[in-house]
Amino acid sequence: MDVVIIKNYITEQQLKKFAEKNFGNMIKGVIDIEREIIALGGELHADAETVLLQKGCQQKNLWGFNIYTDQTIDNRLEYTSFINIRPSQGNSSLEIKKEEIRNKIKRIIDKLIEGNNG
Repeated sequence: MDVVIIKNYITEQQLKKFAEKNFGNMIKGVIDIEREIIALGGELHADAETVLLQKGCQQKNLWGFNIYTDQTIDNRLEYTSFINIRPSQGNSSLEIKKEEIRNKIKRIIDKLIEGNNG
């Protein structure tokens, strides 16, 4: 499964087409909360994480999530991934627990994906 990097705006339709090529109604993503870019796709979150690391991103800024394209805007994000298990950063589970990080992720996704901002 291909991984694409989103630095600029994509449409809701582009997101849905890309999701269909991956898991149907779901697509895995990894976001760099400092550089505000997203890698979408791959079989595992680690695939997208690797692409971002190769582009010079720092692991401490990378967080995994899923987008369900058949859900409403308010319910489509899932903040879970094996790459999120980071006790050294205060996150010891698959799910991102810090509200501050979740809010950053949502804000960046809202900015980069049409339809997520309202």
